[in-house]
Amino acid sequence: MSTPLPTDRELTDFVYAEARLLDELRFEDWLALFAEDGVYWMPLAPGQTDARLHASLMHEDKLLLQVRVERLRGARTYSQQPASRCHHLLQAPTVESRDEAAGVYLTRCAFHYVETRRDEQQLYAGWATHTLVATPAGLRIRLKRVDLVNCDATFGNMQLFM
Repeated sequence: MSTPLPTDRELTDFVYAEARLLDELRFEDWLALFAEDGVYWMPLAPGQTDARLHASLMHEDKLLLQVRVERLRGARTYSQQPASRCHHLLQAPTVESRDEAAGVYLTRCAFHYVETRRDEQQLYAGWATHTLVATPAGLRIRLKRVDLVNCDATFGNMQLFM
């Protein structure tokens, strides 16, 4: 039985749904959107093409993402007492490419992201690129790349996910 090909609308709806899970702090559900070989990458330099040859703000496989999610929920995670909150404001995502034969799809979306805890609020802006794969269980994230406008700036602690 073959997996039906996703429409452009299904691909862009996936991006919106992923951001909503993060805004609702549903990190376990968000993590389930990643393929087993899924990676979350936030480059440290504009135009960076290889996370393994250069430093990154974040470059985490699914195991490391799971550890981070567990840390966010931990009773001894004092940096999350009280818990941080976030909000994504997304520009309409676009489907940049479709490889129907491989079941791989690329979307891109500009965003503004706010992360807040107590009286502190941080604003980030950039672009999120999702490499999505079609699986029998639905679309999954093979790579989420987050390119911040000011990726080479000095940052404080980013607690959540953009």
